[in-house]
Order: sequence, then C-alpha cells, then structure tokens
Amino acid sequence: MKLFGHYLKDRLFFIMIYVVSVLICLCVFKLYNLELEAFTYAFMILCVLLVVCFLFDYYKYYKKHQTLLTLRSNSNVSLSCDLQDSSLIGEDYHEILVAMRKYHDEYVESSESKMHDLEDYFTMWVHQAKLPIAAMKLLLEDDKLSRSEIKLQLLRMDQYTDMVLAYLRLNSTHTDFLFKELELDDLIRQSIRRFSTEFIRKHIQLHFKETGDVILSDEKWLVFVLEQILSNSLKYTKENGLISIYMKSKHILVIEDTGIGISASDLNRVFEKGYTGMNGRSDKTASGLGLYLCKNILNMLNHKITIESSVGKGTRVLLDLTHFEGRIE
Repeated sequence: MKLFGHYLKDRLFFIMIYVVSVLICLCVFKLYNLELEAFTYAFMILCVLLVVCFLFDYYKYYKKHQTLLTLRSNSNVSLSCDLQDSSLIGEDYHEILVAMRKYHDEYVESSESKMHDLEDYFTMWVHQAKLPIAAMKLLLEDDKLSRSEIKLQLLRMDQYTDMVLAYLRLNSTHTDFLFKELELDDLIRQSIRRFSTEFIRKHIQLHFKETGDVILSDEKWLVFVLEQILSNSLKYTKENGLISIYMKSKHILVIEDTGIGISASDLNRVFEKGYTGMNGRSDKTASGLGLYLCKNILNMLNHKITIESSVGKGTRVLLDLTHFEGRIE
C-alpha cells in the first residue's frame, strides 16, 4: 500500500488533469442542455481505458522500483533493459546510470591495482628491512661491537623508511612541493654528509667541484633524489673507487662513479618500477624502486634525468635541473 500511495502521489498531476477534463466536459454538456446519457456512456468508456492504462503504468512503476531496490542492495547487478524507459528522459537517466557504473568499475579497478602495488611494495620492503635488522642482531652478539657497522645498518634502515614515505607521497592525490630558489651546493653537501661513513668505510674518494649554481626546486624532494643517486654510486662502486660531482653546463649536474656500470640491455629499463637488471640480481638489497622514484619525482619537479654507463667502466647520471616556470601550477 505504501508503494501504491507513492505512485498516486507521483501521478497526482495527471489525475488532476483527468478530473478537471471530466468536469469541463460535464459543464459543456450542461450548458448546451445535451443528454447526460451520451456523456455517461463516453465517461464509462474513458474510465475503462483509464483503468487499463493505470494498471499497465503501475506495473511498470512497480518493476522499476524493484529493479532499483535490487541495484541499491547489490552493486554487481547489471543495468538491464528492465530499467530502461523508451522516453527521451528515461534514456537520459539510463545513460547517466551507465556512465556512473563505468566510472565506479574503473575506480574499483584502479583502487585494486594500487592496493596490489602497495602490497607488493610493502612485502618487498619488509624483506629489505629484515636484512639490516638481522645484521644488527649479529653485530650485537659479537663481543667486538663495531659502531661503524651499526651506523651503516641504521643508515640503510633510514633509507628504506625514506623510500617508503616517498613512495606513498608520490602515489597520493596531493603533494607537498615547496618551490623556491636553492643553493645547489648546499643540497649536495647535505647529501654527502649523510653517506660520509660509507665513503670512509669503503675508502672511496670523492671529487666534488662546487657548482655555484642557484636552482628553482623543492629542497626535500631534490635532496631525496641526490641521496638515492649517491647511494647507488656507493653501492656499486668497489673499494678505493672514485665518485665525482660536477657541473657539465648551466643547471646540468653530473654524478659520476667508477663502479661496475650498467649493461646496454638494462640501461633503457633502469627507470621501470621494480626492474633491477643484472646488478640487482647479484645484490639482494636491490628493490628496483630507487631510480623509478627519482624519475617520477624529477618529472613532478619539472627536471630531467639521463644515465650513461658502460660495464666495468662506471656510470654517469646527468640531472637537468632547469625549471620551466610556466609549468608551475
């Protein structure tokens, strides 16, 4: 009965039109002194026709209501023709529902993909984090505790936490970029200081020629990129090697090492997510996310990165820190 009451309320306008029409016809018959028998006969025929149309319309109303109830309780129900209306407005509503369903499916698919990526990353991150934790446990059991080794493992843990935070922020709907003019040398020194223990431990020589350059960028994100590149150089450069930092030209910074290098087959894929190449397969701590994050961060900062390398000779990373101000949003 409640549904029937809603139906009458929705059709009240048309019912009123019918009643007014009947009253107008009755008044006309009265004014012209026509026989009421003819009016009564026509009225009865119209009533029968009205009841038939009313029942048919109510049946369609009931079916639509049941379909909508099913859709509301089960999002997996397809938009069948039972919900369609042959009128233009009905077709418009159906197209809106189809578009909303398409958007919903795409959103769910995108969310599931992102969740799957996060699960993969955090699974890999946990395995990475276990390595320095296990190393520190062994060091603590040793009577001759090495403070430098402990610091090294803590540095690795610190790097892993920085990477996971960068990964989460990079995939969020907003970023915290703060663009301003920066002294490039200050950022480079800040990155070098973080790895000073590693430079000393591996007896790697650092050749840093001051750039004197001023750039427009975000300090926190750019320092993260510099640290990731330095970390890779230190990781793949053998003891007594050399790392050089200098300017190739205005706003073009070069970080060069004498490490093991990257094969030509890997060079075109080093920025792919999760790709580690031959070097990564020999290094269990490699995640394949460092350069992927660097590439995406630099794109968002409107900078560029390119890599030149030869196996056994070393690697050159070129950072184009030019910023096109017209692209700042």
